[in-house]
Amino acid sequence: MKYLACALLLAVAGPACAQVPSLLATCTRSANLLACVDPQGNAYSVATVGSTTYLRGFEVVGKRRWAQTNSRYGQLTFFTGLASDGEAWVGYTRRVGWTTINRFSSSGGSSAKFTCSRITGC
Repeated sequence: MKYLACALLLAVAGPACAQVPSLLATCTRSANLLACVDPQGNAYSVATVGSTTYLRGFEVVGKRRWAQTNSRYGQLTFFTGLASDGEAWVGYTRRVGWTTINRFSSSGGSSAKFTCSRITGC
């Protein structure tokens, strides 16, 4: 599964400058919803209700729609997802101090376990 990165548009070309295409996504947000589209047309939204986060997206390559639900219970977050091509995935993230232990598996045959640190990364 491909992950889309969302960032705010950081700069706008000045009136005397040529406009440079942005590689960043353009996002709109409200109190509990974030919606982004990148220059290639990939799109996703993130909505939070209490300790549950709902993600929905569209990948231009493959014209695939997907949805994922994350449920947080203290330091543990479970997630499940489903794509329009039938792929399904499940996993969890567990926070231990400044480290996260992550595991996922998908019906497409992908699976992984990895650890990330806020200091050293993944």
